[in-house]
Amino acid sequence: MKLSLVELATVAPGADKPQALNDALDAARQAEALGYHRIWYAEHHDTADFAAQAPEILIALAARATSRIRVGSGAVLLNHYSPYKVAEAFLQLEALAPGRIDLGLGRATAGPLIDLALRRDRHTPPADDYNQQIEEVLAHLGLRPDKDSAFAQLNPRAGIPTRPEVWILGSSGTSAQAAAELGLGYAFAGFINPDAAPRALLRHGVYAHAVTGPAGRRALLAVSAVVADTDAEARRLSWTRTALLARTIRTGTSAPVPTVEEAAAELSDAEKNAPTVITDGRWPRQIAGSPATVRDQIEQMTKATGVDEVMVQDMIADPQARAHSRTLLAQALGVTPGA
Repeated sequence: MKLSLVELATVAPGADKPQALNDALDAARQAEALGYHRIWYAEHHDTADFAAQAPEILIALAARATSRIRVGSGAVLLNHYSPYKVAEAFLQLEALAPGRIDLGLGRATAGPLIDLALRRDRHTPPADDYNQQIEEVLAHLGLRPDKDSAFAQLNPRAGIPTRPEVWILGSSGTSAQAAAELGLGYAFAGFINPDAAPRALLRHGVYAHAVTGPAGRRALLAVSAVVADTDAEARRLSWTRTALLARTIRTGTSAPVPTVEEAAAELSDAEKNAPTVITDGRWPRQIAGSPATVRDQIEQMTKATGVDEVMVQDMIADPQARAHSRTLLAQALGVTPGA
């Protein structure tokens, strides 16, 4: 099984964004040393809790700080940007680290005000043309030539012999089908919509098989996971993410990451005792447990979805506990250091 990481550049309690960004780069070095297959950097805007606003910058720095691990975006929010600019930026990253760059594409809204701030044209309502944007990115990369395009004469890939690997990120069957029909990798966000993961990933597999055959099928499952020496300690560390999401929902705005102690005081007993393992056939939004417990959960999930790669989001307040969690997980899944 391949093990990968999606890094949010979480701002630890009492720390600041410069420290969070340094921690995010350290995560790439640690992940490579442990044998992780890839690390992706997220894109979040106007947040107090996460420092990853521009994944391209972190990708460039992480690629230079490592030599083997694949580095990419999880995801570039394409609905806000020019496909040409995205393609050009990732071709430049590919030129800096040939054969190691992933272009993960997604779409999201961070609210009307942020969406408006990200737009260049604020007088015309945005079009819902995400699929067309993806096809334009692929055309600029030379992966889906379109001779009839108005931009066909542009060639941003001149002098760059390799191409980034393109993935679509989503949490629905619709995005899974789109990825398969375009012959792209598909990453399902199980921490957003866990109940739909098996159906979406299996659907992607069916379509990918029909379009490209088994050899062309690429899919991964992204989960939120906390690993500690004991089940009890992992559950305690998991309260950070639960409390942060509760704070965000309650205030309607970005909130600072709470300490475990703050989370314990803010959460109800029901919230603290919410399932962190598969219960009555339902997947949790966050897995937490000892190495053996988490290994068992991930094995059940990969069996249900047919994927051979798991990407972990680990929203743990303490950077040292977060690094320890990554180490324990790699060991539990038998990942070979430096492979």
